[in-house]
Amino acid sequence: MAAPSRPTPAGAAAPGRTTFVEVSLALQTLAIFFQAVTAGLLLSTTYGETLHGVGARVMYGATMLYVLAAILAWRPGGGSPRPILYATGFLVLASVQVVLGIAHAAAWHVPLGVLMFGLSTAALGHAVFSRMLRRAARG
Repeated sequence: MAAPSRPTPAGAAAPGRTTFVEVSLALQTLAIFFQAVTAGLLLSTTYGETLHGVGARVMYGATMLYVLAAILAWRPGGGSPRPILYATGFLVLASVQVVLGIAHAAAWHVPLGVLMFGLSTAALGHAVFSRMLRRAARG
C-alpha cells in the first residue's frame, strides 16, 4: 500500500522539480549578465548599442516575470510574502537602471548594473541552495 502524499508547502517545489521562481530568477540573472557583455560591445562595435538596447528590454521583461512568479508562488496565508518584496525591489532597481541608461549616466548606470548582477546571483544561489537543503532534509 502506498503512503499517502503530503501536500507541499506554498511555493515549495515538488522533489527534484525546479520552480517557476527559480527559472525566472535564472533568466533575470542571465539577462543581466548579457547586459554586461553587451556593455563591453557598446564600446567596441557598431552593433553593441543595438544589442544592449534589446538586452535591456529582455532584462526588464525577465524582472517583471520574476515579480509574477513570486506572486504566483505565494499563497495568501500559506507562505511568506518576502520573495514578492525582493522581486519588486529588483523591478525598482531595473526601472532606475533604464532611466539612468537612457540619460547616459554611466557613472551611476554601470555600478548599479554590477550591484544588480550581484544581488540577482545571490538570490539565485539562495534559491538553489535552499532547495538542496530541503532535498537533503527529506532524504
